[in-house]
Amino acid sequence: MVSESFQDRDWLRDRLASVLEFYYPRGVDDRHGGYLANLDERTGEVYDPHTKHLVASCRYVVNFCVGDRLDGPNWCRTAAARGVDFLQAGHRDPETGGYDWLLDGTKPVDRKRVCYGHAFVLLAYARAVEADIPGAADSLDAVYELLMEHFWEPEYDLCRSEYDGDFETTAEYRGQNANMHTCEAMLAAYEATDEQRYLDRASEIAHALTVELAAEHDGLLWEHYTDEWDHDMAYNRDKPADLFRPWGYQPGHHIEWAKLLAVLDRYTGTDWALDRAEELFTAAVDHGWDDAYGGFVYTFDPDGESIVDDKYGWPVAEGIGAAAALYERTGEDGYLEWYERLWAYAQEHLTAPGGNFHTKLTRENDPYETDESPAVEPGYHPIGACFEAIRSFDD
Repeated sequence: MVSESFQDRDWLRDRLASVLEFYYPRGVDDRHGGYLANLDERTGEVYDPHTKHLVASCRYVVNFCVGDRLDGPNWCRTAAARGVDFLQAGHRDPETGGYDWLLDGTKPVDRKRVCYGHAFVLLAYARAVEADIPGAADSLDAVYELLMEHFWEPEYDLCRSEYDGDFETTAEYRGQNANMHTCEAMLAAYEATDEQRYLDRASEIAHALTVELAAEHDGLLWEHYTDEWDHDMAYNRDKPADLFRPWGYQPGHHIEWAKLLAVLDRYTGTDWALDRAEELFTAAVDHGWDDAYGGFVYTFDPDGESIVDDKYGWPVAEGIGAAAALYERTGEDGYLEWYERLWAYAQEHLTAPGGNFHTKLTRENDPYETDESPAVEPGYHPIGACFEAIRSFDD
């Protein structure tokens, strides 16, 4: 029997609010503007009051906009507007229109233009349009045009990964992750505007990666590619635990794609998206779920063997959203059973004292100490899990 509380809208809203309240107001940066994500996971103490990562700045905006949409704390909309202001005044370079990757206060210390980061800018503005934040609609349109001008590769229906700060030199590396989040952002932009161009880009990216390229690897999703979108099996071979670009297959990204494809099917009803969503969900749990201790291993090799067996919080959160969305699309009870199992694991092992998720656990589910590097995760994934569950069960 599935726990009623995990499906209950009020429980999910309260769970979402507990994460928001962990970061607000302690994450407010009164000195430089915007927010700080560099908080100790257990105590909430700020360990770095200066460094700001573009992805964290965007995720703050998304979180507060989702909170506003779901009738969360009454400060959510004001908090979202503050984040939008900082994206525009702090991260955006007025000369190129690009967004700086890393700041020290308000001073750029890494100006590289990263598709992964700009995908989150697009996502932040899309959610801000839904929240009716002033200036968000024009910024959404501008970032879309920037992505199309600099990152989009129409011959592949995919995005290149990175430029220097002036958009003059591009890296040869191409990555799955940046395109997955660009697809996510395009879906959100479509939800905010009903503009078909966003849904078209989301569908093209999803098909290119999860159907065409995955067919070369028995339906599995490799992370790294050359500039001609050939599988690069050697990239980061010696860095299996890399935070952004590990070697190996990531079950977390398989299940995250399962969620995105279920959402895509919600809007398009294509004859492939739902099939691939179910296949990728199955691949994630078959290759990634740890039957002994629970949770998803970080990576597995082409033979299906675990490489890095640490447990991150984000794959479980994405699995919760995927299970809810797939249940909404299929009505199959098996997805409800996984939804229950994933929430039970998250509540027992991943939830920190303040209500947010631990970033990483050992295989045996012991939390690691907070890594005092620039944080990119101010509660975005557990909030996303609650959001997708609420709207899937509402549907």
